[in-house]
Amino acid sequence: MNQQNNPLHGLKLEAILIFLVDKYGWEELGLRINIRCFTHDPSIKSSLAFLRKTQWARDKVEYLYLKANKLPLPTPKVDSGGTNKFDDKPKKAQHSSGSLAGQAKPQTKQTANHTDALPQANKAIWGNASPKGD
Repeated sequence: MNQQNNPLHGLKLEAILIFLVDKYGWEELGLRINIRCFTHDPSIKSSLAFLRKTQWARDKVEYLYLKANKLPLPTPKVDSGGTNKFDDKPKKAQHSSGSLAGQAKPQTKQTANHTDALPQANKAIWGNASPKGD
């Protein structure tokens, strides 16, 4: 198997983790990657055990290592929910014809004034007009 294009080839997970802890410290590492093994009584041993069992967490650690060393980043993988695997922020919905077809509408809590329950994005689209019948 040829690994010439893999910048992580030959690196042990332990070496990656030690590098990140030395560079950022446990507190900053826990803020950058919100994983309990980084935020609650962190240690190299417990973190390695968790990262070896949990692929999504390992992917985030490897991505941060590549980014910290300015190495080529992998193409972001999109999970079934449409979010970037390496980004904690949800992907913005694209408005194109048919893009919302088949998707459930988000449920909002009904209040006396319906416009208060609308997110800012909806207010920008629909304005502050109250629904008919009020």
